[in-house]
Amino acid sequence: QLVESGGGLVQAGDSLRISCVASSGTLTNYMMGWFRQTPGKEREFVAAISWSGLKTFESDSVKGRFTISRDNAKNTVYLQMNILKPEDTAVYYCAARLQLQELRLRTLPNEYAYWGQGTRVTVSS
Repeated sequence: QLVESGGGLVQAGDSLRISCVASSGTLTNYMMGWFRQTPGKEREFVAAISWSGLKTFESDSVKGRFTISRDNAKNTVYLQMNILKPEDTAVYYCAARLQLQELRLRTLPNEYAYWGQGTRVTVSS
């Protein structure tokens, strides 16, 4: 089970770090992704990280502002969000996919098998 935390209300230009922890089991061998969703829109890819943490990929809309990282010893994945903008307002979800031997990080929601319940991030202007 994945549990996100750390969301909240911030002002434009602020920073925020959200976390995703596996409450049972381990995240080792799992590719992890962050997605976000606003009402009436499809879930949008934000960032992904390989199970080792050595490979990351961010969407163009957050590149240079958001950083994904992980601590496998703590079964936790993080999303550091800097220079937040009102358009970053959304519910943020973490997701897990068993990586096995594949090298390509996945960016589509239906490519991930396990999801958290989401944490809300609101950025005021």
